[in-house]
Amino acid sequence: MSLINLLPQKIKEELRSKSLLKVISGLNNFDVQSVKIIVEAASLGGADLVDIACKPELVDLALKNSTLPVCVSSVVPQSFQDSVKAGASLIEIGNYDTFYEKGINFSDKKVLNITKETRDLLPNIPLSVTVPHTMPIDKQVDLAIRLVEEGVDIIQTEGGTSSTPYSSGIQGFFEKSVPTLAATYAIHQEFKKQSLNIPIMSASGLSQVTCPLAISSGASAVGVGSVVNKLDDLISMIAVVRGLKESLKNSIIREKIS
Repeated sequence: MSLINLLPQKIKEELRSKSLLKVISGLNNFDVQSVKIIVEAASLGGADLVDIACKPELVDLALKNSTLPVCVSSVVPQSFQDSVKAGASLIEIGNYDTFYEKGINFSDKKVLNITKETRDLLPNIPLSVTVPHTMPIDKQVDLAIRLVEEGVDIIQTEGGTSSTPYSSGIQGFFEKSVPTLAATYAIHQEFKKQSLNIPIMSASGLSQVTCPLAISSGASAVGVGSVVNKLDDLISMIAVVRGLKESLKNSIIREKIS
């Protein structure tokens, strides 16, 4: 049974309206100052959720510097426990971008093993799992179905870090978003076919231009990282977060009108 109902009310509402925005500081970003400014920007910019590295001290920091619920990310099941005790509302396996840079890939078997171990340790905490984009699309769909069978509450797609746009400007934004959008669409179609009401979060490689496409592809939420956390000042970060949230709201309005 899904544990989505255990999430804060605002998160449930944003998932239902398909307009949830998550700002990601990075699974391996343990820099206190970096996490603090990203969390502040997410909160002041109108995001709905922050996703930080799995460390209880960072959870404390995030909760003190914003009113947003906290998601913690890791690939080590045991690391989640202390962060949950510190107040994390959601735990997430992935995404795997920083590992790809080191030549480390995640097979379906590895992801399933981590998921099972995490679920055994924390059976009553909402769990999101990222499907590795390094797999062919059909394998990503198969893994998503198996993860749902293991009790995963949110499926996340990825792909932006390894996507190299051939063009600049708006066309480049579209090219960068293709892997996560393709996976989102394929998984959503299979979920519809099987009558599975599991939220999908598109993450990695998305921008203000392409966030609405994620929703059109079947996502209930969008996760963004580098488009925010690569900026070097708080004001710029806030502006980008506001623009991203506005693009999601506008996409919902357009869907209702059409």
